[in-house]
Amino acid sequence: MVMAIPRKLVALGDSGVFGWGDPLEGGWCERLRRHWMDLPGGPVLYNLGVRGDGLERLAARLGAEVGCRGELRRQLPQGILLGVGINDSARVGRADGRPQLDADGFLFGLQQLLRQARTIAPVHVIGLTPVDEAAMPYAEVLWYSQTDIRRYEGLLEEACLEADVPFLPLLEGLLADPDWPQWLSSDGLHLNSEGHRQVYQRVRDWPALLAWADLQPLHGQTPLMA
Repeated sequence: MVMAIPRKLVALGDSGVFGWGDPLEGGWCERLRRHWMDLPGGPVLYNLGVRGDGLERLAARLGAEVGCRGELRRQLPQGILLGVGINDSARVGRADGRPQLDADGFLFGLQQLLRQARTIAPVHVIGLTPVDEAAMPYAEVLWYSQTDIRRYEGLLEEACLEADVPFLPLLEGLLADPDWPQWLSSDGLHLNSEGHRQVYQRVRDWPALLAWADLQPLHGQTPLMA
């Protein structure tokens, strides 16, 4: 009997993708990996999140890291999921300092990254998560703000729209719930276990990613009211 070869998705990004802050289940990406592993024909998910990564560092490792995870000879992964941008938005030294990567540089670099990634495999991009500004600065040197994160998520969406790449916004949906401050770790930056669960549910049920994975939504359609 010939076994079907599952498709592979490589997730690249920062500590959010890595799962930092979730000691219970390892983060939203690990939760998705386990969920897919339990499904017949579910994709294989490689978590290549690296703490502290920004756009430039991610772009530098894209080709090498994706290229060696095809599992079979001359086979590449069938999908790439990107989660990056929050570290680029951080201001250095003070609340009104320079960003680690300014908005123009971020947009240009992202456009280049998407072009490169699309030559390897279909690409999906997720948005950014909130921070607690009252807990800043992070590590005594980096200042994250909701305003900057909103701006950089907008740049992510703009570049994805231009490149015809599926994009999942996260920020406004998370902020819409009054409980969102409880989804952050004490450092005000990283999601805690509940925060990762919230993101996991959104990524797991994302129609664009479900279509790529050839999976059905976890929940059926809501019955129409009589």
